[in-house]
Amino acid sequence: MDTDVVVSQFQTASAANDAPDVIFLWNGSYCMESVWMGYVEPLNELIPENIRAASNHTILSTYQDKLYRLGFYALASLWSYGKDVFDKSGLNADESPKTWDDFLNACDKIKTAGYLPISGGLRDGFWGGWWLTNTLVHDLDSAGEALDLFVGDLDWREAKYLDHWAKLQQLQQAGFLNEDMLSIDLYPGIEVFMSGNSGFTAMVSTMVPESLRLLGPGKAGLMVLPYGGQGAFAGLKPIADTQGWGISSQSNNKEVAADFLSFLHSEERVNALWEGPKQFPANSNWDGEKAIEDPTLKQLWSEWTNADFLPWIEVLMPVMFWSEAMFVNAQKTVSGEWTPEQCAENSYQVTQKWQKQSPDMVEHYRIWKEDLAL
Repeated sequence: MDTDVVVSQFQTASAANDAPDVIFLWNGSYCMESVWMGYVEPLNELIPENIRAASNHTILSTYQDKLYRLGFYALASLWSYGKDVFDKSGLNADESPKTWDDFLNACDKIKTAGYLPISGGLRDGFWGGWWLTNTLVHDLDSAGEALDLFVGDLDWREAKYLDHWAKLQQLQQAGFLNEDMLSIDLYPGIEVFMSGNSGFTAMVSTMVPESLRLLGPGKAGLMVLPYGGQGAFAGLKPIADTQGWGISSQSNNKEVAADFLSFLHSEERVNALWEGPKQFPANSNWDGEKAIEDPTLKQLWSEWTNADFLPWIEVLMPVMFWSEAMFVNAQKTVSGEWTPEQCAENSYQVTQKWQKQSPDMVEHYRIWKEDLAL
């Protein structure tokens, strides 16, 4: 299944009363919008509490005291830098940039040395979601503030909410982004980094093992984008989440599906997730400190996926905001067509449009915020 139809394909199948028993679910609004359509079964009565708790589903999988998704594997949002490119650019490969000015200085030195500072792909939109996740969160005081923005209870046009687009504009105007960014998808942009041809890239934790295989052991440095920020979440704080599974409300085999999800959290299956594809299980019973030998992967586990992390802001936004605001704003900024103020106005207008078109969803979001005490 293509990444861009993970949500829509399940909803389309459900609308046709043809949904599978077990479904892969991203967290947050990507799960909740299907819940509010009545397509996802609560798990409280189907799966034992100890398994539910150990799965690390996170609070964003709950609504009105009901759990709709089990965690399966851990997922962190981070940036990576190429240590060989750092060395060749006269930078200290053992020290990642810690401030926005340090980051810009590193990009400038990498460009001067003849390398691409930052590689990414924005044709399919997902890089824009990662940018928003790694920047806007640091201007917020809580995850609830993000929900207030997405439902229109706060105004995107306030100065506080402009900086994430202003800093992307800064990178674009300095020539630090690849020129073909708008014509390639997310993963080909990351592959430029993995081939050793750029200094930085945004990535997720699941891609780090492959990055180390291609660049060489210890050659991919891990970092929080040093965006700075104006909120309580400001600073070099990691961002992470978990991916997971749920059960269709249309399933005629809910108990069997629940047994399968419980089986995925057996010790054997949890260990297999690490021993095979080298992905971090979300299950809290898995001891990464003991299992992981590679120093970079051990850092990834201890400082991101097993740390006190910030919420993944992208999983809080309504689908309309993703496609008509975030995606469009990111592309228009990278193309040089829009200013941060124009991005903010577009975000505001899309939010107002969504409020009018989906009042029931807006109310669900407001209840969700209160329910989670965010």
